[in-house]
Amino acid sequence: MSAPRVILHVDMDAFYASVEQRDRPELAGRPVVVGGAGGRGVVAAASYEVRRFGVHSAMPIREALRRCPQAIVVTPRFKRYREVSAQVFEVFREFTDLVEGLSLDEAFLDVTASTGLFGGGEDMAREIKKRIRERTGLTASVGVAHNKLLAKLASEMDKPDGLTVIRPEKVRATLDPLPVGRLYGIGPKTAARLEEQGIFTLGQLRAAPESVLWPVLRRETRTFQDRAAGVDERPVVSDAPEKQISSEETFDVDIRDHKEMQERLAQLADRTTERLRARQYKAGMVSIKVRRRDFETFTRQRSFNPPTQETRLIAQVAADLLDHWLAEQPRAAVRLLGVGVSDLEPEQQLDLFTTAEFREARRLDDALDRIHDRFGDTAIHRGTDR
Repeated sequence: MSAPRVILHVDMDAFYASVEQRDRPELAGRPVVVGGAGGRGVVAAASYEVRRFGVHSAMPIREALRRCPQAIVVTPRFKRYREVSAQVFEVFREFTDLVEGLSLDEAFLDVTASTGLFGGGEDMAREIKKRIRERTGLTASVGVAHNKLLAKLASEMDKPDGLTVIRPEKVRATLDPLPVGRLYGIGPKTAARLEEQGIFTLGQLRAAPESVLWPVLRRETRTFQDRAAGVDERPVVSDAPEKQISSEETFDVDIRDHKEMQERLAQLADRTTERLRARQYKAGMVSIKVRRRDFETFTRQRSFNPPTQETRLIAQVAADLLDHWLAEQPRAAVRLLGVGVSDLEPEQQLDLFTTAEFREARRLDDALDRIHDRFGDTAIHRGTDR
């Protein structure tokens, strides 16, 4: 019989806000909200000082300021967060190659094969936390268990700067008292429907008759009962390829002017292709996202060959897609635009026989990338002839 797996879930504490507080000492200990300013901005991260007021991520900035008028709103610096994230993930890979990144600040690690070298899961969790703090000045919360479901639940139990271990013999005692809404895949609406059936805890969900659960969970009934019992056989999938890279913007005031829409779209294409090049991919498909003032959302996409990472070409395709959409809805007021690229493949070294025009376009892209790296995404924008 093989030894049980050892899985860690590492979750950085209030990551974006913590980076801002570290980089700007005057923000230390203050209620900090990271997010877009303006009436339609949303909270990307909230420091623990502001969470006491009920502020949380995805909340509108306006509501966050209503709850905590003294909150300090900081514009996100995603380039900076990616830099710090790279340091954190470097620590992870010192313990295992089986790292499944969920976001810039969160990952699963399968350290089963590393226990002989570094000790048990709890020992590794302590050392990972220590190295992250030494190299970044930030704290992380870590959950240790024999599967991904339990490791993630464990990491949430003692934040911030926590370390929680769920051992196999303690699974039921740990899970049974938890509310059903804590289980992955059960949202507020499903939780409310389960509570109407008298199912409030994971223990009750695990033990409930299928006839009670089926009207709510349908064919997922067995899956959720297994999860409530702590059963999860999913492997840690390392280096999963990215499926899409995208950028989008919600406007403070709805846009009706077509020229302004195209200018904003060109800026988003610039931002998306900069990320594409930074991650060393080419794309074979461009998509746009358009949300009207009534919140109805539309997508349009076009594939092409050969794949590219050149801003001019991707921006041109995005502009054409928007032109076609505007021809269908010329009077629409738009509250959000987005540009995405997909069908990604790794970038190959530049061919010596590429055209002079291509090399010139690449030099322009590289120059703009360097300007944005140094002065920010808003320092300079490409023009548009639309």
